[in-house]
Amino acid sequence: MSGAFVEVEDLVKRFNVSKPWLNRVLERLPEQTLTAVSGVSFEIEKGQTFALVGESGSGKSTVAKMVIGLLNPTDGTIRIDGRSTSDAAEATALRRRMQMIFQDPYASLNPRWRIDKIISEPIRVFGLLSDEAAIDRRVGELLELVGLDARDAVKYPHEFSGGQRQRLCIARALSSNPEFLVCDEPTSALDVSVQAQILNLMRDLQDELGLTYLFISHNLAVVRYMANRIGVLYLGGLVEISDTKELFTAPAHPYTRMLLDAVPSVAQVGRVRQPVQGEIPNPINPPSGCVFHPRCPFANDRCKAEVPALKVHDGRSIACHAVDEGRLPIGAEAAAA
Repeated sequence: MSGAFVEVEDLVKRFNVSKPWLNRVLERLPEQTLTAVSGVSFEIEKGQTFALVGESGSGKSTVAKMVIGLLNPTDGTIRIDGRSTSDAAEATALRRRMQMIFQDPYASLNPRWRIDKIISEPIRVFGLLSDEAAIDRRVGELLELVGLDARDAVKYPHEFSGGQRQRLCIARALSSNPEFLVCDEPTSALDVSVQAQILNLMRDLQDELGLTYLFISHNLAVVRYMANRIGVLYLGGLVEISDTKELFTAPAHPYTRMLLDAVPSVAQVGRVRQPVQGEIPNPINPPSGCVFHPRCPFANDRCKAEVPALKVHDGRSIACHAVDEGRLPIGAEAAAA
């Protein structure tokens, strides 16, 4: 992969979930490893939004935390603007250029700090401004940029509503003049009407500032509105990567089809839906072969024995033996089916 602003290649994250050493010795138990992310690769063009979707437990937030640097990957490479985050010197230089917007705005704001101190902290840490008057002016500009009043700088987080707190989190993220934002379910804790306001704000800021987003969500309606490209995660691995319009018009992978069938739609009234069956398997002891095969209506013996590779079909990447073998139509054929 080359030329993209954000490049993620063969990303892997394993967690040791074994019992304490003494318990293992006394009970004669082996070590247990949970593979949360398994060989994830994608890229994001500058100024674009790439979304990761999937059920709870699919590894979306783990990927987000590794990309932003909150978790160290077990294996794989992350490059921002051609610089590898695994290099300590490069990672230090990149920290100012990327920020994160968290799921719970109130939990990510220090309740003991005034808003001016919260928003100005990145400015001071990265040494962007030294004059106190200039810092105060910048804080006021950021508050107005996200739709709040500059006079709100003297308030505390508890004096704001949920939507206003998320606006504060966006202002804080923008205070270091970043180019790349990782958004981990930034609207899931908000009311629907407030969600729309925050999403519109984020799109306006992206157009105005040229921001690049990695957007994590389980809400397909939100993803459809925000993303240029979408990656579908299942049990830590990508099963499909597609342009947003193609994915919603003619989903290819059986799991993607099940996710979309679960979304209420007036356009699909009267259509026979395929409900999502079963649950995500235990990642400590995943199924053999394709990890989706216990829930897949198109699975055969090959699916139970052989792990499918992510291959390009009609401009999209799909990991499915049924698609490879032509048993499951994609593209125009799938849309007509």
